[in-house]
Amino acid sequence: MKIEQLYTGCLAEAAYYIESNGEVAIIDPLRETKPYTDLAEKNKATIKYVLETHFHADFVSGHIDLAQKTGSPIVFGPTAVPSFKAHIAKDEEELKLGNVSIKVLHTPGHTMESTCFLLKDENGKPYAVFTGDTLFIGDVGRPDLVVKNNLTKEDLAGFLFDSLRNKIMNLPDDVIVYPGHGAGSACGKNMSHETTSTIGFQKKFNYALKASLSKEDFIKQVTDGLVEPPQYFPKDVMLNKNGYDSIDDVIKRGTTALTLNEFETILESTNPLIIDTRSKDIFPKGFIPGSIFIGIDDKLAPWAGTLITDLKQPILFIADEGREEEVVIRLARVGIDHILGFLKGGINTWMDARNAVDTIDEITSNNFALIYNGHNDLYNLLDVRKESEYQSEHIIGAINLPLDFIYRNLSMLKKEDEYYIHCAGGYRSMIACSILKAKGYYNVINIKGGYSALSNTHLVRSEYIRPKTML
Repeated sequence: MKIEQLYTGCLAEAAYYIESNGEVAIIDPLRETKPYTDLAEKNKATIKYVLETHFHADFVSGHIDLAQKTGSPIVFGPTAVPSFKAHIAKDEEELKLGNVSIKVLHTPGHTMESTCFLLKDENGKPYAVFTGDTLFIGDVGRPDLVVKNNLTKEDLAGFLFDSLRNKIMNLPDDVIVYPGHGAGSACGKNMSHETTSTIGFQKKFNYALKASLSKEDFIKQVTDGLVEPPQYFPKDVMLNKNGYDSIDDVIKRGTTALTLNEFETILESTNPLIIDTRSKDIFPKGFIPGSIFIGIDDKLAPWAGTLITDLKQPILFIADEGREEEVVIRLARVGIDHILGFLKGGINTWMDARNAVDTIDEITSNNFALIYNGHNDLYNLLDVRKESEYQSEHIIGAINLPLDFIYRNLSMLKKEDEYYIHCAGGYRSMIACSILKAKGYYNVINIKGGYSALSNTHLVRSEYIRPKTML
């Protein structure tokens, strides 16, 4: 028996490869299928099942393409109603895989079709449980992402309490827990950076699995403090439920190398969004006017999903040479498929033709501290971190304008005013600066290094400060 966790940091997502006696099950694959088919081919094994723990909200799964390429069935748990052919397993149904078996455990709560998969070894002993978004390390799945059929988040939290107590907590303590996500995912509130654990360890240290916790208190704790999920979540649920374009077609279309004339023709005829995926250090020195920075070296996919409200929006992009396919795949992971191509030669091609370029002014944290000290009422300082980050600690006088909801709050800013902008390390603030410039807020200045750098100056006060938020 062989288990591999295929973890993707950008989405904080874990897919799984399980192999026994030449047969393979893949759990919750990402959009691109090649990693899974290549791994099976390398091991001279055959993919027998594609298992889905639920209809994912934070990414588009590769279940449909992978099933079509391998001839293996897609397996969902009870109550799932996909728009394509799939095996809807019964609760406690067992699937044979080589010399082992996988038991289906229906665990509604995160969503109503949520299901865990219990792997039993060659002797029929429970060995590991793949919990999807039902149980994380240190946390559980949020119950507010797919609220429908008159069910409230409290109703779903109640189902989750029952699922954990009746299906998960009664497993042997030495059973390994393999969750669907780790820290950084928006599918939970406070996940651990660890990506594996055991049932026994979670029963001791996961607040949601405390034996003394009543159902009423569980519901309160699980639903308290939930922030609004990214706007693309329900759209990805529908793609996972109803189907999508083949990833091969998306890659072929998206990796079209466009000449300058072709690029400009598309600009004039289709009004596309230009995404610049270069580094946050290079982008501000010169970019195509109106383009939005979302760098590939950080969370490209989730931020693109959060900020691009129309999944059918035509996209052109700028990328470092050799990383074009990576850009297309990462955008496709969140359902952004209408990518028309990239400018061959990148920004150099644009500049060599003497086309106009835009820039973003930057300032170091030390220089900002010099002008801000004692004059915080004279400078507009925008903190684009999440509200929870801001409430934990922030610069006195800073206004919280979370990047997640920047479009919602643009009207509160004045185009003639000057704004200094920071996040935690500089990535999100550069995105915010590019959005503001594209919307006509030309007097924006990025603070290099973000809060991490500012915290080394005398501007920070560590105790709680009542947040001055725009939300």
